[in-house]
Amino acid sequence: MPPLKISTEQRRARLAVRHHLAAPAATVEDAVAGVVALHATDPATVHLSACARLASPATAAVERALYEDRTLLRLLGMRRTVFVTGLDTAALVQAGCSADIEVKQRKLLEQHLGKQGHPENVPEPGKWLLEVEASVEAALRARGSATAQQLSEDEPRLRQQLLMAAGKPYEAIGNVTSRVLFLLAAGGRIARGRPRGSWISSQYVWHPLDSWVPGLSQWSAEEARAELARRWLHAYGPAPAADLRWWTGWTAGQTKKALAALSPVEVDLDGVPGVVLPDDVGPVPEPPPWVAFLPALDPTPMGWQERDWYLGAHRPALFDRSGNIGPTVWLNGRVVGGWAQRRTGEIAFRLLEDVGAEGQAMAEVAAERCAEWFGEVRVTPRFRTPLERELAG
Repeated sequence: MPPLKISTEQRRARLAVRHHLAAPAATVEDAVAGVVALHATDPATVHLSACARLASPATAAVERALYEDRTLLRLLGMRRTVFVTGLDTAALVQAGCSADIEVKQRKLLEQHLGKQGHPENVPEPGKWLLEVEASVEAALRARGSATAQQLSEDEPRLRQQLLMAAGKPYEAIGNVTSRVLFLLAAGGRIARGRPRGSWISSQYVWHPLDSWVPGLSQWSAEEARAELARRWLHAYGPAPAADLRWWTGWTAGQTKKALAALSPVEVDLDGVPGVVLPDDVGPVPEPPPWVAFLPALDPTPMGWQERDWYLGAHRPALFDRSGNIGPTVWLNGRVVGGWAQRRTGEIAFRLLEDVGAEGQAMAEVAAERCAEWFGEVRVTPRFRTPLERELAG
């Protein structure tokens, strides 16, 4: 029996509804859960992605969820990238992704300490690293919270240097501070709290994880991967299994095992093999026409590795050379243009294809609404793309 066929139009309808683009979310937590996790490499993305999905956009609501209610957590996860998730999803990410990353990065740092130390290599780097981590964590607990600089004052060994790419044009010497804190965070021992400065800052104050969000759930790695795969498939499926592997950063074996635990249904996605959850094979009603202005690195365009079904031919204008997407204009489940904020606060946009008079009018209304809730804030994406640079002026 041939596999069930699910059309591109149906995939776009699911995206519209489940990512809260055609039907805005009432709360920040709902907005985040709809896409599983928000990209947080660029701190501004968290607030802009959440607000793009809220019925009443407000960056203050995002900050409240992150730093006062603490219903969301910023953590290192899939593909060694920083994300913001709800606490239940954070526990899955920690067990199913972060723990593996910590093991790999620990081995790498130990190698660098032993072979690329500056001015000298570190004897017994594994033992040295464990001692420094314990000292840093103790210093953090004594303070309650601290910046990286404060922790370096408490534990001077954080200023140990490494000489990277010796003899190359891009040779660099740097402290191990951020890499040690990276390991502690990936190991689920410390967490990023409120940044110093505004919501577009990345200078975070660190806290012991168990004091910042007490009682985070504990999962085995296999159970966590299966549940994370289920949540991803609900939000982004049906989709090829390769997209799940890319999004999570798992090995082929880990991906296969996580999917096997879910017994997914094999489907035909306009000629491309895919999978869908067994209780999610029915069609989703087509939502009313909608337009969304999504920020750079938004989780929707970054949710799949294979993007032609919603991106079309617009990749060159909207991505940088490293594969980071810039601000995008969406119409009814596909990318039709890009946008940028100018120094005046104006939201300038360009449609890269003919969307008709109704589509043009909807985009103009969405741009005005976007400019209204931005207010006096000015945001420049960290990873700039050709069209964004041009439109920003």
